[in-house]
Amino acid sequence: MNKILVVVDMQKDFVDGALGSAEAVAIVPNVVKKIKNFDGLIFVTYDTHSENYMDSSEGKKLPVPHCIKGTDGWKLDSQVETALEGKDFVAVEKPTFGSVDLPRLIRNRVGEEFSLEIIGLCTDICVVSNALILKASFPENEISVVSDCCAGVTVDAHNAALQTMKSCQINVI
Repeated sequence: MNKILVVVDMQKDFVDGALGSAEAVAIVPNVVKKIKNFDGLIFVTYDTHSENYMDSSEGKKLPVPHCIKGTDGWKLDSQVETALEGKDFVAVEKPTFGSVDLPRLIRNRVGEEFSLEIIGLCTDICVVSNALILKASFPENEISVVSDCCAGVTVDAHNAALQTMKSCQINVI
């Protein structure tokens, strides 16, 4: 069976940049270890905004410019980028929390027979959004989120998102 790892938004702006946090920095070693030890196909999502971010719906509700394509904040955390060297991975740019393209990209690469793990940032926004899209798209597949490779906006929000995913039959490991 194919194994897939989805690395969600491990970009500088979410780790130690505009929207970074101590919790996000703290998971980087776990994420790096997971990537290095993973034997399978990896999908890496990039939160991707343009210069007009502040005029977008998201920008009006979260008025902090971040992950503007081409900026340093849009790039992957350097340790994560190094861990991906030599790995088979697909980069997926997404303009919002969850990628509606991700299920199609997975089907095109591996079909329907796979197990999938999700890691990254932020548990309560982009991780949960992608997990729910993937579970809805592949209801019979084993989908898991690795809790110590994720961090939320707050610890409480992280834990609430993990509980939401458990309620939706996503494994939390």
